[in-house]
Amino acid sequence: MSLVFAFLKKYRTASLLALLMMVIELTVELAQPYLISKIIDDGITNSNLSVVWMWGGVLLIGTFFAFAAGVASSFFASYASQGFASDLRETLYDKVQSFSYSVFSKFATSSLITRMTGDITMLQDTIFMSLRFMTRVPLVVIGSVAMAMVVNFKLGLMLALTVPLLLVFVLWIMRRAGAMFKNVQKRLDKVNGVIQENLTGIRLIRVFVRMKHENGRFAASSNKLMKNTVSALRLTETTMPFIMLVMNASIIAVLWFGRGYIASGSASVGEVVAVANYALRTIGALSAFSWIAVTFSRAGASSQRVKEVLDTSDGEFVQTDAQAKPISAEYQSKEVAIAGAVEFRNVSFNYPTSEIQVLENISFGIGAGKRVAIMGATGSGKSSLVQLIPHLYDREEGEILIDGRNIDDWDTEHLRRSIGYVPQEVLLFTGSIRENIAWGREDATFEEIVEAAKIAQIHETVEKLPNGYDTQLGQRGVNLSGGQKQRLSIARALVRRPSILILDDSTSALDLATESRLLGALEDISCTTFLITQKISSTQAADLILLLDEGQLIASGTHQELMRTSELYRHIYESQFEQGEALHA
Repeated sequence: MSLVFAFLKKYRTASLLALLMMVIELTVELAQPYLISKIIDDGITNSNLSVVWMWGGVLLIGTFFAFAAGVASSFFASYASQGFASDLRETLYDKVQSFSYSVFSKFATSSLITRMTGDITMLQDTIFMSLRFMTRVPLVVIGSVAMAMVVNFKLGLMLALTVPLLLVFVLWIMRRAGAMFKNVQKRLDKVNGVIQENLTGIRLIRVFVRMKHENGRFAASSNKLMKNTVSALRLTETTMPFIMLVMNASIIAVLWFGRGYIASGSASVGEVVAVANYALRTIGALSAFSWIAVTFSRAGASSQRVKEVLDTSDGEFVQTDAQAKPISAEYQSKEVAIAGAVEFRNVSFNYPTSEIQVLENISFGIGAGKRVAIMGATGSGKSSLVQLIPHLYDREEGEILIDGRNIDDWDTEHLRRSIGYVPQEVLLFTGSIRENIAWGREDATFEEIVEAAKIAQIHETVEKLPNGYDTQLGQRGVNLSGGQKQRLSIARALVRRPSILILDDSTSALDLATESRLLGALEDISCTTFLITQKISSTQAADLILLLDEGQLIASGTHQELMRTSELYRHIYESQFEQGEALHA
């Protein structure tokens, strides 16, 4: 509840007005049975038509005010709940965006999507219904019991003794249902995860003819969700029949004893009718408790899930007091240009969720404007190494220096703005080609976009498209080939005018001629380039080649040096050279 109140504070005026209008509406409704009893006892029983007209007019005017108050209450409740959801969703999204990779990996993507959509929508609906109806329910119960006792104390006492027992039962149901609906939300996360995987890999599923298998996997996950939901609903739905049973028994008691009270003169017909009317209103209110139990149980589970993300502390770049060093204001400034010299000193790294050492005691240095080629088998730690440079992860041991200064001393945002990063898995956004390249730097001019495209060897391809740079891309660039998507991603990185360019196996889909032209064009750019590749042809012009194996740097040097000193490098060269000879034979 602390989460709800914190974000609802901004809309407290609208919330209070919604509650005030609801109380006005409720007051009129609670007065109606009492006024009806007056019409019966003072008007109809005594054949006094003027009394009927008077109290009937009061009922009509009250109904009008209740209608107006109800409309106003709905308006203010909608404003408060919608504003609450918008602010919470934005805050949650900003929080997720601020996560380091290590923290981000703690949450499944599908779970974060569910929390930012389904869970927040659940809280939004709960707030609206609370301001408009849920707060009204206990007030109807309390008000009906109180008014029944005002009309006739003995008959009203029957309601007063019955209601507390029912409330205890409902609260017990709500407590048990809360835990069950939390499991329902977890099952929903898993269903969304299967959906996300299947929609993302729909091509692969069809090519491998795995539709039946994936349909079965989805059905199994969906059935588990259904079973958990049915169990939770079965529990909460038992409240309605039980409440109806007890309250109907209470109404029968009111009518039974009311008959005797009328005969003895201690109650009038109007009073019995009024108390019975209040009992019916109490039944209607209490019957809504089953729905409230479901809603609040789900909202409680959703609130915990949202709060879990908001309360997650991000340990990114946080140092202990023992490790902390005085940081020069010069290097914290965002105005200091980064030249691009990079040095690793005995760097070791493992992912936060794993104890496996991914990198172990890595040391090398490269000057600004130089090119580093990184080679190694799958899983050797190539991508992990370059992801440490933009501080996507923090190292476990050792030091990383940028321009001779510890990476922790640089402003993280400024550091990342000086880096062009092309990930191994290409990701393009829905929009035009121009917008996708400019995504790398939002203030880039069209001339700069074209220049980046030319260096990335994609300009001529774009020019041949019907709409050129204004050609719209499908989701994830589905209407482009793998090589075209890679070159667009490279152009997006180049338009940033980076001091450090990281190409994480992002030329794998390019033919040798295109890759050669690209690497040649990159030589004219003043930036330090890290190139992950499996092609010897891409490493020959590198100033430094790093050869990794199972997280260890087993060899480093230029092409000529490795040809002399590294048997593994010579083997790779000979196998690719002989293969190239065979292809051209």
